[in-house]
Amino acid sequence: MEDSAKVAVLVSGGGTNLQALIDKIREGRLEEAKIVKVISSRPDAFALERARKAGIDTAVAAEQDEVLKELKASGADIVVLAGYMKVLPPEIIESYRNRIINIHPSLIPKYCGKGFYGMRVHRAVIEAGEKESGATVHYVDEGVDTGKIILQRRVPVIEGDTPETLAARVLETEHEILAEGLKEVIKNIKKDEGGK
Repeated sequence: MEDSAKVAVLVSGGGTNLQALIDKIREGRLEEAKIVKVISSRPDAFALERARKAGIDTAVAAEQDEVLKELKASGADIVVLAGYMKVLPPEIIESYRNRIINIHPSLIPKYCGKGFYGMRVHRAVIEAGEKESGATVHYVDEGVDTGKIILQRRVPVIEGDTPETLAARVLETEHEILAEGLKEVIKNIKKDEGGK
């Protein structure tokens, strides 16, 4: 790996986590990473617009074999799932083992897995009467939200919270820890490669 790790970001929606990474790289707070490609599962994802504004190469790939092709062509070292709403097939997992990370809006192993995404997570947390929630950066493996945890941060559930107010606070935390988790992964890969 060169000085900066080449990162491909997979998106499906608005791309606020992508924007947080773009901003941190621009501010010099994440100089270990360079986003080389943003791949969306949907042509109307606003994340594509964010990427274009930042001068990042984009692609739309609904089929998973297209995603793998785009990843390979980009030369990415690491893949970041930032609000990506599809489960990756084994071929992609295998090609980027321990180099794919995801951000999830709960404290895994709570409120994760099949069916737990977006507002469903925050609604479930509030309905269960939890006193805290949070966000988790984890490696992606063949399961859904089952990969090894890299980093977690807690967010209090405040009395009177709605799924929307809790989501907004958790999202702020996601924006911080996604970059921190990415730094950690880059450090680990460089260590594995003999400190190059």
